[in-house]
Amino acid sequence: MMNPYLQVAIGGAIGSAARLGIYRAIPAQGFPLATFLVNVAGSLAMGLLAALLAQRGGNWAPLLLTGLLGGFTTFSAFSLDALTLWDRGQGFLAAIYVAGSVLLSLAAVCVGMAVGRGIFA
Repeated sequence: MMNPYLQVAIGGAIGSAARLGIYRAIPAQGFPLATFLVNVAGSLAMGLLAALLAQRGGNWAPLLLTGLLGGFTTFSAFSLDALTLWDRGQGFLAAIYVAGSVLLSLAAVCVGMAVGRGIFA
């Protein structure tokens, strides 16, 4: 069995290169279509692969889920985590996770940009 860190590194390199290819193929023109498509496609692939690995097992999760799809889009991991909470009957916690992740991430980007502009301006 391959070292899981090596699996993540290999998958991450492939996923990140795939994301760059999509960004270059679909340039932004007023709406971040490439990012939108990557997030939706990555989430679809995450669901398919998570279901497949749950049924068939194996040691492919680090390579495919964490590495490939993590490099392609971390939104897919976020989506799977939210759905897992929902499936476990923790709907309230899933809602807090979704709202908190989105709102705090947006706030963190704003703070980071403000601090970065103050430091690097």
